[in-house]
Formats: sequence, C-alpha cells, structure tokens
Amino acid sequence: MNKSFTCILPYANNNELTPTLKTFKDSGGVDKIIVIAPQKAVVKDVEILLSEEGFASTQTLKKLSALINTDYVMIYTKALSLNLGPNALERMMRTCEDAAAGMVYADYYEKKEGSMTAHPVIEYQEGSLRDDFNFGSLLMFRTSAFKEAVAIMDENYRHAALYDLRLKVSQKWDLVHLPELLYTEIELDTRKSGEKIFDYVDPKNRERQIEMEIACTNHLKKTGAYLEPKFRKIEFNQSNFPVEASVIIPVRNREKTIGDAISSVLNQNTSFNFNLIIVNNHSTDKTAEIIESFANDKRLIHIIPERDDLGIGGCWNEGVAHQLCGKFAIQLDSDDLYIDNKVIDRIVNAFYEQNCAMLVGSYQMVNFNLEEIPPGLIDHKEWTPENGRNNALRINGLGAPRAFYTPVLRDVKVPNTSYGEDYALGLNISRHYQIGRIYEPLYLCRRWDDNSDASLDINKMNAHNFYKDKIRTIEYKARQQYVKNGQPV
Repeated sequence: MNKSFTCILPYANNNELTPTLKTFKDSGGVDKIIVIAPQKAVVKDVEILLSEEGFASTQTLKKLSALINTDYVMIYTKALSLNLGPNALERMMRTCEDAAAGMVYADYYEKKEGSMTAHPVIEYQEGSLRDDFNFGSLLMFRTSAFKEAVAIMDENYRHAALYDLRLKVSQKWDLVHLPELLYTEIELDTRKSGEKIFDYVDPKNRERQIEMEIACTNHLKKTGAYLEPKFRKIEFNQSNFPVEASVIIPVRNREKTIGDAISSVLNQNTSFNFNLIIVNNHSTDKTAEIIESFANDKRLIHIIPERDDLGIGGCWNEGVAHQLCGKFAIQLDSDDLYIDNKVIDRIVNAFYEQNCAMLVGSYQMVNFNLEEIPPGLIDHKEWTPENGRNNALRINGLGAPRAFYTPVLRDVKVPNTSYGEDYALGLNISRHYQIGRIYEPLYLCRRWDDNSDASLDINKMNAHNFYKDKIRTIEYKARQQYVKNGQPV
C-alpha cells in the first residue's frame, strides 16, 4: 500500500525515545517524524517542535498541521517506549482507507509491573463524549480529516486540544476501532479502578475540566444537541402521598453494613413524616434478619420482590411504586450512612428552594471503619444550573446521594441494571427539569473490597463504559430531536 505518514510523539529520555523512534522507522512508509519537546533538544533524523503543553495545546496542533504533507498522521501520546506489532501501521492505514475513516485506533498490550496483558478498548459511539475515553496511546488520523478539524478550532486551549480535535473529526468522519492487538505500551498507573474514577472531580484538575466542558458544549451546539437553560417548573402540588419522603435502600447480602445504614436513617430528625423502604433482593446471608431486628419501628417497610431478575434499578422501581412511598424518594446505598441526623430535612427543603425534579448531594469518602480516605469530599462543583445538563454528557456520573420527586421518577422509571442506572436517570430527567445540588457532604461513602466498582478487570470496566456510552448516545439523539422540535418546556 503506497501511502506515507508522519509520526508525532512527545520528547522523552533516550531510554524511552530511542526504541520508539526505531519501531517507527522500521515500520516502513515513514516520511517524517516530529518530536514535541518543551525546550531545545537534539534528536537525530527527526524534526523538533517546541511546545510546553504538547498535544493539549491548540497552538501546537495548528503548528503541526502546517508541517504535515503526508497521507496519514500517527500520534503517539505517551513519553514511554512503544513497541509496534508486525505491520501494525500498515494495518491501521489500510483500515482507515477501507472504512473511509477519519481516525483509527486499536487494541493493545499493556506492560504493567513487569507483566504484559491484553488491553482491549471499546467501540466509539456518538455518545462517547467523555474526555477520558480510552483510545489507547496510538491514534492514526487521515491527514485531510486532521487538517480540516484543526482549521476550524476557534478556542485556544491549553489542556483540551486533543479532545477538541477528535470531537471535530467525529462531526464529519467515523472514528473506527480495530479490535486487534497491534502494539505494546507501558502503563505506570497501577491504581485500582475504584481509585481512578474520581480524577475528574479532583480540584487540581479544575482548569483542565473547564476547558473540556467548553469543548464539549461547543460540540453539542454544532451537532444540534445543546440544551438552553430552560426548564419545566414543578408545582409540588400532588398531595396523595402517605409521607413527605421515603429513603429507599436496595440491598443484597450486606450483613456487614445494612444495620449501620438503617440506623442512620431511623435516627433522622425531620419536621415532617418519613419512612424507610428496604428492597431486599433475596439476600442469602443474615441481611434479612438484621432488617427484621428493626421491625418494631413502624417507619421501616421491608420488601422482598416476587421477581428474581431485578438489578438495583429494578429494586428501585419496586420501592418507588410501593403505596407507602413518599412525595420524595431519597437514595442511600446499603454500604453507606448519613453524615448526621438532618440530612433528610436538608434534602426535602432543597427541593422546594431549587424547584428541581432531582437533587444530587455530596459525600465524604471513608474506609470500612469510617476513617476519611483520599480523595475526601466528592462534591461535583463542576455542575452549574445553566450548563450542568450539557456537561453531564461529558462526565461519567452526576454524584450522590440522589433524590427524586416521586411522580417524575414513577413516570421515567429506573433501568433494570446494577450499574449506571442512576446516570441514565440523571440524563433523562435533566432533559426537561432542573437538577438541584447540595455541596455539603450528606453521607459517608464506604470504600471496601465488596464495593461494586472497587477493583474491576478490564473486561468489566469496558462493559460498564460501553453501557454508559450507550446511555449517552441514546440521550444525545433524544436531545437532537428535542432541539429540532423547538425544545418545548
């Protein structure tokens, strides 16, 4: 295949850079290699482009665009040694040509702590708008797609340029996943999955997150999926509820923690009546016995569903549909407990103050013994009333604890899954209604080995991410129709 390409990679020390340069040069078809360096450097047989921000900078991408005159552009994003598999670049080029793609990415091997394992990645969808979507570190662009996208970059980013690039490429071209293990990269981040999921709310990343939000919002405007800050008003005038609020806890086999969760609810002080609905999803340990030990408190309703095919979302639907469910349905996981005895009161008052159909609070990360652990407070302050629902398509979750105006939740219903069901609700509800926020911690979130996302293997992580991307895709298309019909309020 008589095609040429330009390889672009960041500067690194000789131990890392030398083998990477060799693997590119040995691949054939390499017309030019450009190394992006933060300061003057001398590297044999390559062109040096000075840039402190690298691929994250719009100005860097614009300078690169002017230097490229080959058919394809290969970007390697890591400053660690790369090892290409046999004919890897030719395979990616041929796929890009055959599929008329704007960008191609592939599965890879990952070297971590001395061992090498396969690292498959997932298919890109229209709703794959999160800025941490894993393409791997090797991205091949059709040069015409690359140059067209760079030419219309009208924001000067210091952090979000590569994200902006792929969003703009995706507006006209397909981003194609080649499910073949074509290269080997080194991975230094050895944290468990449960320790990585909060990176986007870390205050030190705030400047970067603001840029990512701007890039995503501009993309939504360009593609007709942006929602203006117009919301349906809620009158809260439906009074046929037995109590003002219900806390709902779905649970299965949580004998170690369910007692603490129940106590933290029943110890709440409120200016109104509330109850606790526990949906026990056929626990096989002592969970049911512990629940029944609180049976003398008439505020506790213990439900065991007739069905045996319910996920967490299905259990939520059982609780919300119950005749004793209150006007507001408030979430508490069976692992966790409220931070004090005023939480329910604060949540209900916030519904009336903010006129919202859904409310999201904040929480404190703790270990099993309730001792604070990093990253500490998770408050999702990236949310704004004006643009939160648009930015929600970029981030991977809206926060917790969550609470709902029951009539809206009964209408929308919760997906019958055990992962991402809350995120799907937030996206759907935010299309029409305002989501309220409380930025003070409302509960203690226990992180321990039995958490559902504490330590996931790559296949489970991919399944979770693919599902959330599918949720985003459905909502993205729904919003395009909503906007096309005039975004009725």
